[in-house]
Amino acid sequence: MAKYANPPQAPPLFTGTKESIVADSKALSDRTRSLLDKLVAEIKPSENPGSATFESVLRPQLDDENESSLSARILGFYQYVSADSALRDASTEAEKIMDEFGIECSMREDVFRLVDAVYNNTGLAASKEKDPERVIDQAVVESAGLENVESARLLEKERKSYIKNGLGLPEGPKRDRFKEIKMRLSQIQISFQKNLNEENGGLWFTKGELDGVPTDVLDTLDKGTGENEGKLRLSFKYPDLFPTLKFAKNPETRKKVLIENENKCNDNVPLFKEAILLRDEAARLLGYPDHASLRIEDKMAKTVKTVMDFLNDLKTRLAPGGVKEIEHLLALKKKDHEARGLPFDGNYYLWDHRYYDRMMVEQEYSIDENTIAEYFPLTSTVAGMLKIFEELFGLVFVELTPEDRKRISPTGKAEDISWHEDVIIFSVWDDASEGEGFVGYLYLDLHPRQGKYGHAANFNLQPGFIQKNGTRRYPATALVCNFSKPTPTKPSLLKHDEVVTLFHELGHGIHDLAGRTQYARYHGTSTVRDFVEAPSQMLENWCWTPAQLKSLSSHYKSGDKIPDDLIEKLISTKHVNDALFNLRQLHFGLFDMTVHTPKSHEELEKLEVSKLYNELRAEISQIKGPEALGEPSTWGNGQATFGHLIGGYDAGYYGYLSSQVYSTDMFYSVFKSNPMDPVQGRRYRHSVLEKGGSRDEMASLEEFLGRKPSTEAFYKDLGLN
Repeated sequence: MAKYANPPQAPPLFTGTKESIVADSKALSDRTRSLLDKLVAEIKPSENPGSATFESVLRPQLDDENESSLSARILGFYQYVSADSALRDASTEAEKIMDEFGIECSMREDVFRLVDAVYNNTGLAASKEKDPERVIDQAVVESAGLENVESARLLEKERKSYIKNGLGLPEGPKRDRFKEIKMRLSQIQISFQKNLNEENGGLWFTKGELDGVPTDVLDTLDKGTGENEGKLRLSFKYPDLFPTLKFAKNPETRKKVLIENENKCNDNVPLFKEAILLRDEAARLLGYPDHASLRIEDKMAKTVKTVMDFLNDLKTRLAPGGVKEIEHLLALKKKDHEARGLPFDGNYYLWDHRYYDRMMVEQEYSIDENTIAEYFPLTSTVAGMLKIFEELFGLVFVELTPEDRKRISPTGKAEDISWHEDVIIFSVWDDASEGEGFVGYLYLDLHPRQGKYGHAANFNLQPGFIQKNGTRRYPATALVCNFSKPTPTKPSLLKHDEVVTLFHELGHGIHDLAGRTQYARYHGTSTVRDFVEAPSQMLENWCWTPAQLKSLSSHYKSGDKIPDDLIEKLISTKHVNDALFNLRQLHFGLFDMTVHTPKSHEELEKLEVSKLYNELRAEISQIKGPEALGEPSTWGNGQATFGHLIGGYDAGYYGYLSSQVYSTDMFYSVFKSNPMDPVQGRRYRHSVLEKGGSRDEMASLEEFLGRKPSTEAFYKDLGLN
C-alpha cells in the first residue's frame, strides 16, 4: 500500500470557530460580490456586443464558484455534525448569510443582462428557438461555438435560473415581493432543519412497558432518577425508535411512541404551512399555475401530468396487494392478541405495522432479524462493502491511521481533518486497471449523538472540478448515519435493512467520488432530483444477492459467514409486504404533489395540512391511525418532521419511486446475471457516475442501457406485471 500512502491533495480541515465560520461566509460573499461588480463595470454588451463571451462573463464566475465550494459546503456542514452547539449555531448563521447572498446574486439584473448577451451571442438562443425540446448535444455545442456539452448546458441553465428567480418580472412591487419570498423561504429551511437536528425529546417507560425490546437497546437508554426512578428514557433517534416499534409487546407503548414521534417537532408546523404558501405565491408571480409545475419542468419528468399519471397508475396497481397484505397481517394480530388475552377490535393500526411485519417474517420465514444482525458487525460490513466497490469500479480504499491523519494534515494535528473522534477517513484511489491515480476522501460518521443530523445521508464536503491551471481538484464526501453504538459486550450490529441503508448511502458517496466534471456545480450527485437516487437504489440490489451477502458477512463472535439457508430465507423476504412499503412512499409522494398543486392560492390558505397528511396516509397506505379510534385527523404532524420537503425534494419526492424505475431497469438489464462483472461496473462508472449532472441525465441512462428506459423490470420486480 506504499504507493497509496501520499495523497497529492491534503484533506479539508475542520478548524472552524464560531467566529471564523460566520466571518468566512461573509468573506466568500464579499469576494463574489466584488467579482460580479467588476464584470458589470468592465463588460458593456450594449456598447460592444462581442465583449460578452463565455470566457469573459461565465468563466470568471465559474472559477470563483469552484473555489468557493471548497469552503462553503463545509461552513454549512458543521450544523449537521458538530458536537459543539456554538459551532452548529454559527454554521446555521453562515448558511443563512450564504443563502441570502445567493438570492441577491440570483436577482442581479445587471449580471443577468451579461449572461443573456452571452446566450444570444453563442447561438444557443437560435438553436433552442428552432427546437425548444432539443437536448444539448455535440452538434448544438459546435453550432453555438462553445467548448463542450457541459459548458453549453451550464449557460442555458444559468440564464433560465435568472428568469426563474424573478428577473422575467418587471422591476417594481412584483419583483420586490418575489425577492422577499426567496429570503423568507431560505430562513424557513434553515430553521426547520435546525429544529430537527436539535430535537431532543423522549418518553419515560418502565421496563415492563418496554417488554420485548432487545436488551442491547435497553442497555443504551438513560436511567431515570427522582420521579422517573426505575424508568428508562426512550429518545426518538432511530436506534431507539425502530426497535421499540418493532419489538415492544405492549400496543399502548407502541401507540404512544408513534404518536409522540409524529409530534416531536411541532414548531415546524407553521413553518411548513408558510413554506408551501410562499412557494405557491412565487410560482404564480412567475406565471406558473403552481409550484410543482415550476419545479418539474427542468427534471426528467418535465410535467406535473407525467408525475401524477405515474403515481396514480402505481397506486391503482399496488392497492389490491396492500389490501391482501393487511388482511394477512390482521389475522396474525388477531391470533397474537387472543394468545396474550388482549382486546382485538378488528383494526390494523400504524403502530402495529413494524411489529407484525417483523413477527410475520420471523414466524413464516423463520428469520430473526437480531440473529441476522450478528453476521453484520458494522466495521467488517463496511470493509466488505468497500471491497465490492473496489472490485466493481476499480477503486482502492485506504483507511487513514491516527499517524496518517496527523502526517497529511497541513497543521500536523490529526483532529484537524475530522469533526469528531468517531469519524473514520479513507483516502480513495484508482486501482492499477484505472491508472492508480488519486480519487478523493471518504468520511464515515456512523453513530448518533446529540445535535447531529438524525437520518442517514451523504454530504459532499468538497466537489471535484478542473482548476484554473488545468489540474483536477479531488472531492471529499461524507456519510452521516445513525447506527447503534457498540456496547462493552457487543460491537454495533446492523439489521439487514440497515445494511441496505448503508449500502445505499455509500452508493451516493461513490457517485461523488467517481465524478469527473469540469465544474463543481455538476459534480457527482449534483443531478436532477428525479434521477439522483437511481444509482444508489440500483446498488441496493447487491444486498439481496447470495454471493454479495456472504461476502459482506462475518459473525461478530466466530467470524463465520452467514449460512446459505439463512441467506435463502432472507432473500425470500425481499418483497414481503412490498405493496405496503411502496404505498407508504406513495403517500409521501402524493402528499408532496397535493400541497404543491392547489387549484388556487385561496384553497391552499384554507388547507389543513396535518389533516391532509393523516387522511391521505390512511387512504393510500390503508393502515389506520388514531382517527379510527375517534380522535381528530390532526392527531399528528408528520409533515413537521419531513425534512425532505423543505430541504430540496419539494415537488420532487416522487423521484424516489420514479428513479426506482431507472435503477431496476439498469440492474436487471446489465448486472443481474453477474453483479460483480468488472467490465460492466467500470462502464457504469464512466458512462453514468462520472458524468454527474454535466449532461442530460437521460442521455447517460440511454448510453448505459443502449435504449430508452422501460418500466417493465420495475413492475415485474414488484410482481405487478
